Amino acid sequence: MLDTTAPIPILDCHNDLPFALRERAGYDVSGLDREREEFHTDLVRLRRGGVGAQFWSAWVPSSIPQEDAVVATLQQIDAVHRLTDAYPQFLQAAHTAADVEAAFATGRIASLIGLEGGQSIAESLAVLRQMFHLGARYMTLTHNDDLDWATAATGGYETQAEVDGLPGAPGGRSPRGLTEEGVAVVAEMNRLGMMVDLSHTNERTQLDALEASRVPTLFTHSSVQAVNPHPRNVTDRVLERIAATDSVLGLTFVPAFVSPALLEWTRERAQVRIGLGIDDPDRPISVTRPYHMPRAPRPGQTCDEVRADNAANHVDYAYGDTDAEVPPAAAARLAAWEEAHPEPQATLHEVVAHLEAAREAVGITRIGLGGDYDGTASLPVGLESVSCYQDLLHELSDRGWSRNDLEALAHGNVLRVMRAVEDGASDV
Repeated sequence: MLDTTAPIPILDCHNDLPFALRERAGYDVSGLDREREEFHTDLVRLRRGGVGAQFWSAWVPSSIPQEDAVVATLQQIDAVHRLTDAYPQFLQAAHTAADVEAAFATGRIASLIGLEGGQSIAESLAVLRQMFHLGARYMTLTHNDDLDWATAATGGYETQAEVDGLPGAPGGRSPRGLTEEGVAVVAEMNRLGMMVDLSHTNERTQLDALEASRVPTLFTHSSVQAVNPHPRNVTDRVLERIAATDSVLGLTFVPAFVSPALLEWTRERAQVRIGLGIDDPDRPISVTRPYHMPRAPRPGQTCDEVRADNAANHVDYAYGDTDAEVPPAAAARLAAWEEAHPEPQATLHEVVAHLEAAREAVGITRIGLGGDYDGTASLPVGLESVSCYQDLLHELSDRGWSRNDLEALAHGNVLRVMRAVEDGASDV
């Protein structure tokens, strides 16, 4: 039984609160020192969940022009800086493993930054270097879309490979991975001391990066394909390389990645839409959702003004072709199918299944946590907000995980990777 008088600090690898603040608050960071039910995250619930270090995701959609992505990423980083500065009693800026441990010692939450997607550097190592100087300590090589230098698990190359019937696991069919430019990006990240994050990339990119990197890598928010065959989850081949390179897999809570029942329901619903004539049968089934880019405040514009503008232009995300005009009869039949086949809910116990499978595959020293709070529309039952992290640790403790095991999972393994990457940095 876990000692509840001494909670284990969590280092969470991935939280999308900055984009949620852009979309729903016009980047207003006030009021986060009280419970905010419109978000999965606030400072009160971070403390309740025992979160001792948080990587905030500086994410922008990979579907926008890359030059625009650079500007939007800077706005995301600025939001993290303003958030950290606004709550010095809660948050402490951190750039290194030593900074994280210093925050643990003060009882504050280490506030860190990660870039989610290479679109944020617009094919420029100079931009990469400046993002590092602004505090970014990892970069996810892709988001949902392919780049000229790296291939995504859910991008066009993998989609076409599936259509062409190429063999392999989901997200592991295309032979395209990192290009020579991609290898150069990894090399520069190694030189800077910036962690290479391989979530969102396809299997070939993961294998190429694991081979190219001189230091361990990190998967900030992925799960295990052997438990749920989603293309965003990690294959057995990659798990072998994670173990061989002493890298770390951060397990996530995204329901579609976690729950086999939900993944199957999503696919069945897509086929129902095709059968009703809503979607094109020759168009590949999308496993990702479209993104709407909310505005950030312009000079002289208040947060309230941009919040109202974004609310007026809000776009709901839905599975399937959201551009299609659905005939009333088809819409009614789809609604009837959905009523007869309710969307399954992921559960904390399904997250545990991924954690135990990952531990079995790569060992207790190579797993971590990356919840993806505020980056997904729903969350597993029992993990509805950042306040629930200790509940997960209690469940693992009840299953026989020792305190040393839980400390390794909660923060120790990611801190090891951070130190290795920092030690491997070079001024050459």
